[in-house]
Parts: sequence; structure tokens; C-alpha cells
Amino acid sequence: MITAFLGPRGTYTEQAAVQFAGSDAGLLETPNFAAAVKAVEDGRADFAVVPVENSIEGPVSQSLDILIHDTQLKLCAEVVVPIEHVLVAPPGARLEQITSVHSHPQALAQCGRWLDAHLPHAERVAAMSTAGAVREVVESGDATAAAIGPERAQVLYGGEVLARGIMDARNNRTRFMALGHTDAEPTGNDKTFVAMRMDKNVPGSLHKALDPFAAAHVQLTNIITRPTKGRLGEYVFLVDFEGHRKDPRIAAMLDEVREITEELKVIGSCPQFVE
Repeated sequence: MITAFLGPRGTYTEQAAVQFAGSDAGLLETPNFAAAVKAVEDGRADFAVVPVENSIEGPVSQSLDILIHDTQLKLCAEVVVPIEHVLVAPPGARLEQITSVHSHPQALAQCGRWLDAHLPHAERVAAMSTAGAVREVVESGDATAAAIGPERAQVLYGGEVLARGIMDARNNRTRFMALGHTDAEPTGNDKTFVAMRMDKNVPGSLHKALDPFAAAHVQLTNIITRPTKGRLGEYVFLVDFEGHRKDPRIAAMLDEVREITEELKVIGSCPQFVE
């Protein structure tokens, strides 16, 4: 089994891929989330693992937009990874020397208050991944640059940890989805993820689309709004809820929702993650 993930080694996505796959054997490193998904579509991997939501910063828009617009792969599992950020710099660097901090935009945002307090004048530089930022900063040897990432990245690429636990919230978690060509079979404790687009010219269309969920006593677990990438003011609503799409009650409810919405995309069903 081959599982594609956002590289390089040492990212939180690699950690999620290991949790999903059960070991680090058979992992395929890719340069971005879209490339991980494409690897499955092309047959070079069986699954791709992508982040969809962080407990501090909320939705990961890049991944969600791929799910909405760019792939027909199905949700087949979810994984929740604890996030513990450290600040890494080349050997010999000191905190008071740092003038730039590099990392993935999500990690920079998750550590915003710590950076405001300890490095208020440092430039924040976006990178493709947390581990990639750590590797590049350490290899640069620039004692004025630091990177935010997992401690595993520092173990892999060297450098010195200048500060640990720099997240704005202690209980920092990221939810990842594993995507494949088919979703999971029912287990009795499942969740389903769908994308709904409404007719903006029909007042109350979102309310009407949610009515079948209430009538079927289905528990919603999240609703996320993303633009359609068409006209300004048009949105796609990503909804996850308890139950499996193959359950007769859920299937009947989704048929009702499909009649009400302009478009309904069932991204898939999988077992609910239990920590």
C-alpha cells in the first residue's frame, strides 16, 4: 500500500500518513497537496493524506478546494494529529538575532501571538511545508533565520531548537483526511462528508437543504463555507455529519437534499476518528 503525503519527511502530514498506514513503509513524498491527490489518480499511490481543519486556524482552504473542485477521490478515513510547534534555527543562532521566521502559513498563524510577543519585528515568510522550512533554514546557515515546525523535522535536518510549545493554544489538533478511489464500508460509527451548492436566487435555500437532516435526526458535526470560484457571493457548503451514506436512513435523506440543492457532491463516508 502506497500513501502519498506533503513532503519533505518530517511534516505533520507525514505523521498523519504514518498513523493512517500503520508504518512509514510505502510512503510517497509529494511537493504539495494537489500532487498527493494526483498521485492516487494516476495510480502511483493508493491513498493521499491531506489536512482539512485545524483547531486554532479552522479550515485548510487549499485542501478543501481540491476536494470540491479538482478530484473525484473519496474520503475513506480521518486522522487527528496533535500539533506541537518548535522554533528551529541553524546551530549557534540566538533568539534575539532572528529577523525572519519561515513556515507553512497555517503554522505561522497558529503561533501568531507567540511571535507577536517574542519576535514582533521578525518577517514572517510563507513556505510550502513546515518540515521544508526547517530544512531550508538549517541548510542556509543564516543565524538570523528561524523556522516553525515539528520537532521531528529538527531531528531529521539538524539545527537548534530555540523554543518549544509556541502554539497559541495548548490543545492544538489538525484533522486529516485519507482519500482513495472508494470510501469505507459502514461500521456503525461513521461520518459522511458532502459539498452542497445552493441556488442563490432562492431565499432560504440553505435552511431548506438542512431541513432533511433535522427531520431524519442526523447530527451535523461541522459546516464550512467556501467560495464557488465563480461569481462573488456564491458559496459551497461543506457539511460533515454522523452516519454512513449507505445507511438507508442517510441515503433517503441525501436523496431529499439532492432535490433541494443546485448540486450535491458526496465526498465519502468513513469511521469516526476516536482518540
